[in-house]
Amino acid sequence: MASISGFPDKSGDGSASDVFRYLIVRPDKGGFWDLLSYSLWGDIDSGVKFLESSDDQGAVLAGGEAADLRWVILFSIVARKIIHFLAKPMELTGYGVEFFLNLLSQNGSIFGLFFNLLKGDVVIPKRGTETFISTAGHVDPRMDLYQGKNLVEDLHDCASGEGITNVEFDNRAMMDLCMMASKLAYENPKVVRNVVVNRWNMHFVDFYDCWDDYQNEKSTQVFLLCDKPVDANLILISFRGTEFFDANDWCTDFDYSWYEIPNIGKIHMGFLEALGLGNREDPGSFHYHLQKRSTKDSFSEAAEVKYSNVDPDSEGSGGIGKKGIPQEMVEKTAYYIVREKLKTLFEVHKNAKYIITGHSLGGALGILFPTVLILHEETELLQKLLGVYTFGQPRVGNRQLGRFVEAYIDDPVPKYFRVVYCNDIVPRLPGDNKTFLYKHFGVCLYYNSSYIEQRTDEEPNKNYFGITNFIPAHLNAVWELMRSLAMGYTHGPEYKEGWFCICFRVLGLLIPGVSAHLSTNYVNCVRLGKSCGIRMSY
Repeated sequence: MASISGFPDKSGDGSASDVFRYLIVRPDKGGFWDLLSYSLWGDIDSGVKFLESSDDQGAVLAGGEAADLRWVILFSIVARKIIHFLAKPMELTGYGVEFFLNLLSQNGSIFGLFFNLLKGDVVIPKRGTETFISTAGHVDPRMDLYQGKNLVEDLHDCASGEGITNVEFDNRAMMDLCMMASKLAYENPKVVRNVVVNRWNMHFVDFYDCWDDYQNEKSTQVFLLCDKPVDANLILISFRGTEFFDANDWCTDFDYSWYEIPNIGKIHMGFLEALGLGNREDPGSFHYHLQKRSTKDSFSEAAEVKYSNVDPDSEGSGGIGKKGIPQEMVEKTAYYIVREKLKTLFEVHKNAKYIITGHSLGGALGILFPTVLILHEETELLQKLLGVYTFGQPRVGNRQLGRFVEAYIDDPVPKYFRVVYCNDIVPRLPGDNKTFLYKHFGVCLYYNSSYIEQRTDEEPNKNYFGITNFIPAHLNAVWELMRSLAMGYTHGPEYKEGWFCICFRVLGLLIPGVSAHLSTNYVNCVRLGKSCGIRMSY
């Protein structure tokens, strides 16, 4: 692995490359007329009202972005305003839909519910129990792994101690484990434990509800498992993705805000916040969490005073304060919880390696986790990284960031694979073209609607919205609806789609990218996918 140069020395030369910059899109700051003036007449002064930028760059940075990236910023503002307006109805709808689906399933069906009503013996679902399944779990109820009983043995064979060097992208058993773990992350801890232990015959480590300081709630979820409880060979980390009715998750996906690390690149601010690595209300907090732990400039000293009253060298700091990280952060936020748990696990499972996965937002957190490990020079943990598999993941940063990360996790062989299904809208967010900022990196495994795999640098139609794709996308949605009605007959009962999933297919006739994001598509890609043997570039 190459040495990590990380952050520059702040020698005071004042060069632009040494400045930590940021841009925050704030839909609530401007008014209706500002939005109208900015969208119709391109009034930059109106657009700047929605933006907050680095203190040392001020209006220059905000004005430049407002002019050059007008349409992507407008899209971010409008989408987030609409989602914010619908936040409470979405929450209530999600609560009701989830309860109703569990009410039907636990009573056997609508007819079973009616029969139980007549008997006065209705089963009332209880949230947080082993039988209460998430909305995502009702869209695709499959829980068992591909190849069933043989998977654990396969993992033991392919993950034998230090012999692991990379993830084989065509290893369907490993790929299926990652996808099913990504899907399982949407469930509550008791469901996760039950499936991992009793259906997968693996060892459940723990499930964490992690703090997002900006959202001021525990909104990031992640769980860990091992292939066996003693002398494990494989550790898996799965981050929960975007939940159907969670407005905060969707606002994060549509957010354009970024934070720039000198000589490293620009990173999506919302995803950093979800990992617990800063809060846009105090932009300096990102500098504090993302700097090299060995860096001790005046800012970090001030940050340590602000964020922790623990003496860095005291016994009560548990060793964490010695690196400038307050104990309370380690105990609350996703990045620090997972990092410290990994270190503890490797003390017990000395030959193990780990794989990271996630669907949607969970995929973005999955690739940012090793990115921050690189920044923090966690060499031992990076050497233990087996690979990263993400499914329907949004973009996390710019091209410079991608090149920086690839230099470490894809050397000497690729370890990062992005699986993208057809017209899924989420991997096309935030936008990417000659003026837009965000760029994907890593190996893209793209599947069309016939589950034909192409290994590419970028998925086709990388920005989703466009006249040339409008008609083909809607025609494809019609095909997917017809296919969903026949899947049980053409591929077997395991692939039969229920009425709730078909409802999403109908919604896809209006917005094809939403139904294409279903985990059902990604499970089918893994299990039915066929490689065409072609590498494409877009």
